[in-house]
Amino acid sequence: MQTTNAGRRPVGRPAAATREQVLGAARLAFVEGRRIEVRAIAAEFGASRATMYRWFGSREGLLAEVVLGEMAALFARADARARGRGADRVLDTLETVNRRLIDNAPLRSFLALEPSGLQMLTSSSGLVHPGVVAIAAAYLDRVATEDDFRPPIELTTLAYAVVRLSEAFVHDDSPAGMRHEIGRLREVHSALLGIAR
Repeated sequence: MQTTNAGRRPVGRPAAATREQVLGAARLAFVEGRRIEVRAIAAEFGASRATMYRWFGSREGLLAEVVLGEMAALFARADARARGRGADRVLDTLETVNRRLIDNAPLRSFLALEPSGLQMLTSSSGLVHPGVVAIAAAYLDRVATEDDFRPPIELTTLAYAVVRLSEAFVHDDSPAGMRHEIGRLREVHSALLGIAR
């Protein structure tokens, strides 16, 4: 009896990509320290440019989702190991996050490979900075609920301040900057959180 190929899916590239597959491939490139090439990822999964635009809006939109996913996971891991409660828990989490950002090889590769990478990460009008502030605000709100933490200033303002300070200490390379001075950053964060020295 002779068989036909009618109705069978051809071997090779899948017929249709999913948003999660594309995001996963972009995340893998980021973690491995490679430049995220949207066209190559789209071709790998058979996604059209129109589909990519519908899913992410732009290349920056895809990059932002990858970075924000990594930041949310970093906050979660740091909080899981944090000591203390309330403000002390927040301070410990922030210090862990900042130290890991300094030592983060994928982030260093991203900044080296992307000509406007630092601006992409820190611009108020971009997608990443507001997203990180939102992650920090959600974290502060969770600690406030779980530990009866009472932020000394309005929660969203506090989130913005701790993120902006972290960006300055982690990324600033100006001669007068305090790049990688995490001990000094901890002191400033302590003051913002109302922790007496």
